[in-house]
Amino acid sequence: MYQQTTLTLAVMIVVFAISSWKLKSAEISMVITAIVGALVAGFGFPVRLLVEGTFTYLDLAMIFVTASIFINIYSETGAINALIISIVDRFYNKKWILFSLMVVIMLIPGALTGAGSVSIFVVGGMVAKIMQFMGISKVRTTGFIYVTAMLAAAAPPINLWAMLMAAQANMPYVGFNVILLVPILIIAAFAVIYFGRGGTPQKKEDILSQIPKPPTGLTNIRIILPLATLLVLFLLSQYTAFSVPVIGLPLMFIICALVSILTNPKKTPLTRYYEVVVNTMEQVFSLLATVISVGVLVNIMTGTGVRGLVAITFITLPVIYIYCSVLIFGPLAQGSLSYGSAVILGTPIIFLFNSMGVNVIIVAAALSLIFPLGDCLPPSRIVGRVSIETVGFKGSYMSFLKAIAIPWLFMGGIALLMLIFANKLSFLVIY
Repeated sequence: MYQQTTLTLAVMIVVFAISSWKLKSAEISMVITAIVGALVAGFGFPVRLLVEGTFTYLDLAMIFVTASIFINIYSETGAINALIISIVDRFYNKKWILFSLMVVIMLIPGALTGAGSVSIFVVGGMVAKIMQFMGISKVRTTGFIYVTAMLAAAAPPINLWAMLMAAQANMPYVGFNVILLVPILIIAAFAVIYFGRGGTPQKKEDILSQIPKPPTGLTNIRIILPLATLLVLFLLSQYTAFSVPVIGLPLMFIICALVSILTNPKKTPLTRYYEVVVNTMEQVFSLLATVISVGVLVNIMTGTGVRGLVAITFITLPVIYIYCSVLIFGPLAQGSLSYGSAVILGTPIIFLFNSMGVNVIIVAAALSLIFPLGDCLPPSRIVGRVSIETVGFKGSYMSFLKAIAIPWLFMGGIALLMLIFANKLSFLVIY
């Protein structure tokens, strides 16, 4: 049985490598790998397992879709442009505060959707323009957009890597807010200093003229109300769970989208909102495909015993091997498997540290900061490619990698320290 499972794993690795090389699609490669793995294991064509796998992470897919719909409808009202104009107008002469607020603006869409690419789609272009107007070169601007998008994906309340690991390890997704927020703010501060140094800014009037003007009647209350509604719903679900029905994150985002529509001062026709929803589905399609294909692969790996073999291998490893190699295999797995890296590699590591009495919430948080580092690595390079396209950077991909190397290593170092000293950081786990 052990030899059969090992053979299945070896064949799946080879098939995935060849498929990724030829097809340039991690999602299709994962599905092909799952089918071949089932055939080698003697399951035949696994129709039932494939169908079951597509529904494994349906709840996470729903969060993706509804959160993205909310943030795009909110952006459609002109609220995000109004926030950017207000920030530039007030803090033009205070560059470091301005760049810090640009980080906050980049963090919000990704933190609410779990996808850094959504941050780039919604506000990345605008933030990139402001940074270039402030005299920052295109390559450093691209690096800033990429790093903040990585941080946005890992930021609470929705960290998909941590959610997937928690789901697979049968642990509740609670206590992650502070332990994720503290390192993310430290890394963000470093990114602001690193990418924001130097540069000669253009005139403030030239910057403001490039930002689309918000509609008349968009008051501060209209801007704040949708976000305040989301915050209130979050707090009610967390602190009054026994008094208020738990409606779930997807319904929360739908409610906030409706609030955004009701507070929109423009007379926007329903057909326009329909277009926003359709465009949103196009934005998140690749992410949904990733989540679904990961579910298919994980389900086949579980059925064939491959997942158990990987888990046992990791659990029996000396922990020093994990410390020495996690910054290599973690990002490489993310570049190949996308969010599947959290399930296939992250969950066994959680089991290993749990057997040692280490706080697994901090372990999961640390790993969820390591995996996003691979979003600039082949074959997927999802966030890296989107960052380059959004900024319009024409240099080589290697020059982009060089531009982000120092912040990349800094983020990896912070995550590794969290992993090594997990129990000493237990005071940051607040339920």
